[in-house]
Amino acid sequence: MEKEQAKARIEELTQKLEYHNKKYYMEDNPEISDYEYDMLLRELENLENAYPELVKEKSPTVKIGGGASEKFSPVEHKVPMESLHDSFSHDEIREFDKKVRSVIANPEYVVEQKIDGLSVSVEYINGVLYRGSTRGDGLIGEDITDNLLTINSLPKKLKKPIPYLEVRGEVYMSNENFLSLIEQQEENGEKQFKNPRNAAAGSLRQKNADITAERKLDIFVFNIQRIEGETLTSHKQSIEYIKLLGFNTIDSNRIFNNIEDVIEEIERIGELRGNLSYQIDGAVVKVDNFDDRAELGSTAKFPKWAEAYKYPPEEKETTLIDIEVNVGRTGVLTPTGIFKPVHLAGTTVSRAVLHNQDFINEKDIRIGDTVILRKAGEIIPELVSVKSHKENSIPYKLPTLCPSCNSVVSQEEGESAVRCTNTECPAQLMRHLIHFVSRDAMNIDGLGSAVLEQLVSAKLVKSPIDLYKLKEEDISSLERMGKKSAQNILNELEKSKTNELYRFIFALGIRHIGAKGAKLLCKKYHSIDNIMNAETEDIAEIDGFGEIMAVCVQKYFSMPQTIALINEFREIGINLSDDKEEPKEENLIFSGKTFVVTGKLPTYSRQEATAIIEKFGGKASTSVSKKTDYVLAGEDAGSKLTKAQSLGVKIIDEEEFDKMCKY
Repeated sequence: MEKEQAKARIEELTQKLEYHNKKYYMEDNPEISDYEYDMLLRELENLENAYPELVKEKSPTVKIGGGASEKFSPVEHKVPMESLHDSFSHDEIREFDKKVRSVIANPEYVVEQKIDGLSVSVEYINGVLYRGSTRGDGLIGEDITDNLLTINSLPKKLKKPIPYLEVRGEVYMSNENFLSLIEQQEENGEKQFKNPRNAAAGSLRQKNADITAERKLDIFVFNIQRIEGETLTSHKQSIEYIKLLGFNTIDSNRIFNNIEDVIEEIERIGELRGNLSYQIDGAVVKVDNFDDRAELGSTAKFPKWAEAYKYPPEEKETTLIDIEVNVGRTGVLTPTGIFKPVHLAGTTVSRAVLHNQDFINEKDIRIGDTVILRKAGEIIPELVSVKSHKENSIPYKLPTLCPSCNSVVSQEEGESAVRCTNTECPAQLMRHLIHFVSRDAMNIDGLGSAVLEQLVSAKLVKSPIDLYKLKEEDISSLERMGKKSAQNILNELEKSKTNELYRFIFALGIRHIGAKGAKLLCKKYHSIDNIMNAETEDIAEIDGFGEIMAVCVQKYFSMPQTIALINEFREIGINLSDDKEEPKEENLIFSGKTFVVTGKLPTYSRQEATAIIEKFGGKASTSVSKKTDYVLAGEDAGSKLTKAQSLGVKIIDEEEFDKMCKY
């Protein structure tokens, strides 16, 4: 390639990589696979090696891909959080070994799984978690302390109170939790995360720590960045030490002094990929001795003492036999490809979600196509590309009528989802009923999915309202149900009529409205009638709401079928108001004040304390910040108490809290 051509290609690759860096690191929404990105970066690296005079100061080959969002406070990394150089062949690993041996006579290596997650730094002072941050660009990260505190596998207090410790770890989402999350997103008609790494990153970089907590993240710690009060000489020793402190670690319990044994270990780890409960995208080879690492040093982006081996994605060719369209709880039509079975990444694959019409159009997917499949993140089967069309095939279009109820479907402007708007659609019914009776909704014990399926099959229930019209003989006639069981269910149904209003709102299954959103609605409007009469602009002003949520509420309650349904619930005696007097202005003693409740209180549960705060007009938050007015602290308050002290936030105990309430 001539120099001018190389210059143009370098410019093109740089722009592409910067774009994809932003999508991956800042927006947690990649548009290409890791492998495709790696190949673009490798091409740029090769061109820059051939023409070093064309290398830019901030080239993607020398700059770490992330950055710090303005949503979070910046954190300066005293020890840079470097990236790793990637290898894609055994020969490249051998070349890495040669470079190391040119400096170190007899190096010893450790080999670890490369966890596919989000890299973070966590700092401890006197054994108590003080601060956590993202890698960012390696020098400046984002303060995500409150979100990290929600991770159960991250110790908040170490087993030894060492003066100072900074560790580096990888936050990840387990395969099980990822599958559960995307199933929930599919049911709600929400955009699904593409793989566990992006799910973990998107969950951890939330302004609302409650959302992070719901996502059930985990962490492996794999490095000590800084330490005071202890002297460690090797990586293996450091991992053993931090494991004793209470961290989950990536085991490095074997030492290798031969690169061929290292390669054998890389292959052994690769064979484990399909059997792990979490995702790895490679293996990491590290020089074990810390003095050797110091002598080897680093480039602007990578340590010279470590190398990542990236496993290539497994792709298989097969045939698209048919496209099946399913209807979710919120009415979204989801096309699923049915393929000639093929063995892929440890399992037989015969189905893959085709997402929506936009996805089908973009790849020009047609029944009978020869296609390429792979597993996104080694878990979810996905169609990568169409290799060839079957002769005389035609472009596929989603049906214009709901495949379940034959109602006309619609597509809102700006959305890719196509929906059935018939609230009595049979395909939506089972999922809707399960949601309606669930613990956080109407909390009707005894109505599990098996019983609900029988009621639907017997045509006794066609809508949640029908549950309240059931008679004892209707239920006792079902399989494995007697009179006593039937009466227990009827008692639960009767009891649910007096539930708090927010439970009923949540049970209705309004798009984008969770239990917290339902509580916020009820706190402002106090009755179903007030909510139904509210304007979109007024709803959007609720603190914690957004325009999308407000539009969904207004649209749902303006539909004729919703109005008819609410009237039926009214007639059978469902509670449709808070049934409480609005607190008088003089009793709102906590108005404008934000509290954080932490630790074990002597008499109140956290939920009870939160209810009191909200009753008197205050706001209860899960995270401590400069905007926090009070931290109500009990026994074993931990890191939130430490942070409150560092920020100068007023700390109160239960006794002082009670005095404030009686004032």
